Amino acid sequence: MAGGKQSPRQKMINLMYLVFLAMMAMSMGKEVLAAFGLMNEKLIDANQRATEQNQKAYQSLALKAAEQAKQYGEAKEKTDALKVKANELYAYVDDLKSKMTADVEDKNDYQVMDKSDFLDSYFFEGGTITAKGKEFVSKIDEFRKSALEILGESDIASVVKSRFDTDPVTNREGLQLNWLNYNYEGFPLIASLTKLTQIQADVKATESDALSTLLRGELESAVSMTNYDAMVVFDKNAYYPGEQLSGKIVLGKNDPNLTAEKVVINGKDWPEDKIKAGQVILDGAAGGVGDRSIEGSFFFKENDSLVEIPIKGGYSVIPRPNEAVISADKMNVVYRGLSNPITISMPGVPSNKVSASAKGLRRVKGDSYMMTPGGGNEVTINVTGTLPDGKKVTSRKKFRVKDIPPAVGMVRGQYGTVPMPKSSAGKTRIAAGLPDFLFDLKLNVSSFKIKVPGQVAIPCSGTTLNARAKKALQKARRGDDVTIFDIKASVSGSNYKIKKVLPVVINITN
Repeated sequence: MAGGKQSPRQKMINLMYLVFLAMMAMSMGKEVLAAFGLMNEKLIDANQRATEQNQKAYQSLALKAAEQAKQYGEAKEKTDALKVKANELYAYVDDLKSKMTADVEDKNDYQVMDKSDFLDSYFFEGGTITAKGKEFVSKIDEFRKSALEILGESDIASVVKSRFDTDPVTNREGLQLNWLNYNYEGFPLIASLTKLTQIQADVKATESDALSTLLRGELESAVSMTNYDAMVVFDKNAYYPGEQLSGKIVLGKNDPNLTAEKVVINGKDWPEDKIKAGQVILDGAAGGVGDRSIEGSFFFKENDSLVEIPIKGGYSVIPRPNEAVISADKMNVVYRGLSNPITISMPGVPSNKVSASAKGLRRVKGDSYMMTPGGGNEVTINVTGTLPDGKKVTSRKKFRVKDIPPAVGMVRGQYGTVPMPKSSAGKTRIAAGLPDFLFDLKLNVSSFKIKVPGQVAIPCSGTTLNARAKKALQKARRGDDVTIFDIKASVSGSNYKIKKVLPVVINITN
């Protein structure tokens, strides 16, 4: 206003002008207080809706974690931990707001909430921050640190830091002020109340962001193309030369976090320890040669029901391809008078689709046969196999037929020249054997002859010396070789007689 001497009229005009400005300022202040009150109401309403939406998201995540713990379990653990911290800060701020308005009769009359007395004494005293003020800042800092630890280096980390930043603030004059002083000292009650409600809104927004970010991360991981494998699927797993391939290449999802609730294969519930993350282990015997089918279902839990995914496939069992077929052409021999075991098979053809024929050949089981040759020096085995497409293939193999080789006479299980006392020689049994022969045969001796030096040869029946032979043996002297020869033997269980048995010699030791 202008200085100098003023008339009474001018003084009156000036006074009225001051009163007018004061009235305008008072009117605008009331409007601002009301605006803060309306903003506070909207934030409270938004917080209620956010609480309901977050609760639904928590429930949805809990259900997903129950269905697929490996995929969503970690996200649920993190959000559950964040929820505890969020509820603690939200309740703490709610309690502080209740204390601030405890003496306000009409909680909706925002125009009377123009004083700053409560927080000015609650947070500050004598130019310093009170224990209550430090506790308030500590609660915010604790939530910020916990949220960042739980969320890690996620997209919303910087947003969380900004929302709950309590670092000192530089004002318009360039002065650095404590965060608590800058935001809450000297402000009307309704303004501070609205700021506290905003903190609660930030808490709810952080919960919502965390739920969205963690779930989005799991979903992105689940649909990532890195989880897919290119799989070659043939209509059958074995082909013959000249056959047309039939199959396809598909993209299959290999999710290490996806575990089935139950798997049934060929009518059998698969063991739980064979149901792994992202896969089911198939093991056990492959079965005999031929085509095998695999049918069943995956069962995955989804909401309150089990979703069934059918399994259909198969494989073929063929003789081991890593076993070389080696034959010695000169050793294709079967022995007359014996049941010679022979294996007959065709690669890729089941045994029930293979037939073989030859004189003296009979099937025992599967691809196992027995050949008992008769006369002649050769026998030919003819084999016919029926392929899966119905075509027949034939093969033949010649074998030489040989007699059982000469046996050797034996005493005490030994052959050649066997040293023995004269007293023992008279009691020993004469036997015959086939050392190093392919077949483990038992031979029965029916007769033999004994020749003592200086004595005539004496025939004996059975396997022991008769009285005449024992008497001649008594005349043997130390160092004499007593020869057992002309041994007659046959194969046990057969009427086949060994054509020749070599002699055995007993050297008299005393």
